[in-house]
Amino acid sequence: MKHLVVLTGAGTSAESGVKTFRDHDGLWEGHDVMQVASPEGFRANPELVLDFYNQRRRQLKTVEPNQAHKDLAALERHFKVTIITQNVDDLHERAGSSDVVHLHGELKKVRSTGNDHDVRPWTDDLNLGDLCDKGHQLRPHVVWFGEAVPQMEVAIKICYAADILLIIGTSMQVYPAASLINYVQPDTDIFYIDPKPALSSTTNITVISSTATKGIKEFIGLIENVKD
Repeated sequence: MKHLVVLTGAGTSAESGVKTFRDHDGLWEGHDVMQVASPEGFRANPELVLDFYNQRRRQLKTVEPNQAHKDLAALERHFKVTIITQNVDDLHERAGSSDVVHLHGELKKVRSTGNDHDVRPWTDDLNLGDLCDKGHQLRPHVVWFGEAVPQMEVAIKICYAADILLIIGTSMQVYPAASLINYVQPDTDIFYIDPKPALSSTTNITVISSTATKGIKEFIGLIENVKD
């Protein structure tokens, strides 16, 4: 099977009702993103940050995978599919995708502030005073602005081995994730789905100016002849 690598961003989950901040002047649910998505913000007001992610976690329980998530999962019948997502939700997994790399962490996990490797599942509210076994406060297992992206090296290796790269619903302005397009082989076919695409069609980049759910259908039609 050919290896299809899919890089997904906020636009992939937006049609499920997951709220994003990329189109709202840096505000996320009325907050400056640096207040709720940075180590400095957490140090300044940990209760605000914990409450913010508790709200996101609660909202995640109210939404379902959309057709784009489902169509990506269905492509595993014809391709080896690896999804590299910038999203912290679990909608790809719930749709049935079996190989998902979370670049920016996962909303349904927390980790110790004293040990980055102490990561555990978490589905309910996380409060000040919830501690790890060593007595350190637990925090959202999310990569905040200014923090390293631990899965970046893994993602680079995956892109290097891609036969096809599909990019969906991302502004291609958030680094280092946006740089992954530079790590595929020169002859790799690249498809980019976004209603406001930041890239232009070139020799090996096909731009589909559409939402995720509609764009996936067009993409499937374009690659019909390269299955298996």
